[in-house]
Amino acid sequence: MDIQAGIQTAIFLAALGALLLGWSGIASIRSGRKLLYFRLRQQRISSGWRSLLWAFLLTGLALTLGRWGEPVAYTYFPPSATITLSPTPSLTSTITLTPSITLTPSITPTPAISDTPTITPTPFLPGEVKALTSSLVTPNPNAVFSPLTFSRAIDSAYQPINPLTVFTQPVQTVIATFSYDQMVSGAQWTALWLRDGQLVYYETLPWDGDTGGYGFTQWTPASPSAWQAGEYEVQIFVGEEWKVVGRFSVEGDPATDTPTITPSLTASPTATRQPSSTPLPSATLPPSRTPLPSRTPRPSDTPWPSLTPTP
Repeated sequence: MDIQAGIQTAIFLAALGALLLGWSGIASIRSGRKLLYFRLRQQRISSGWRSLLWAFLLTGLALTLGRWGEPVAYTYFPPSATITLSPTPSLTSTITLTPSITLTPSITPTPAISDTPTITPTPFLPGEVKALTSSLVTPNPNAVFSPLTFSRAIDSAYQPINPLTVFTQPVQTVIATFSYDQMVSGAQWTALWLRDGQLVYYETLPWDGDTGGYGFTQWTPASPSAWQAGEYEVQIFVGEEWKVVGRFSVEGDPATDTPTITPSLTASPTATRQPSSTPLPSATLPPSRTPLPSRTPRPSDTPWPSLTPTP
């Protein structure tokens, strides 16, 4: 590499470094102004100004090299005589054959099936759910909800424990947690649970929480077999306005219901009279007594005639 090429390379590197440091310094100053903490903001802004200072120095170096680089270099390294090369005879190009006929394709193949992106519909409240609205409070249109996080359980601060996006059977309960702000007490809010686009569960009621904080919605079906494998979606509405949607999936066969046996009263066995092998003879009643004939009065029993008193 000669002196001229070296000076041009140094100028290019200095200019490139100045551009990179200038862009980095401006970005650092902009991001530092958005920080909340004073010490971090000052550190970020100071770093940005330092980058800008180095950018200005490299710019000055590039200008200096371009103006005085080569003369100064030639002062310490004088150029040597360069031998002038004599031109060599060049070969005469031969005739290039040009095709006379160019085949033009007559039929442009058209794909039989073209992939067209499908339109994702905007979530909306079904009519049967909308009819259950009981709140008369106008919801705040500026209410905001964070993205939904799904888990099997939450702690006392409404934070998810071991959040998941894919649940493996058996599944008993899935809880969707979120943070919120600018809610109005008494405003109607609704949570829709859908499986493969079909509504499987919903809850709609007036808001009874604070204006901001953490909340959740959960689904615990009466039967574990309701958790069919598929893609699930949870939609949150405030009034009739859709706020946030979250998705998760369930894999595996659902748990089968275990029948519960209810104990029934069993009748106690009754005593069964066993027939004797030899029938007992029936008791024979004693013969009835024959009444005796009435007594015939004997002659001595004839009463005597009463005595007639004599006159």
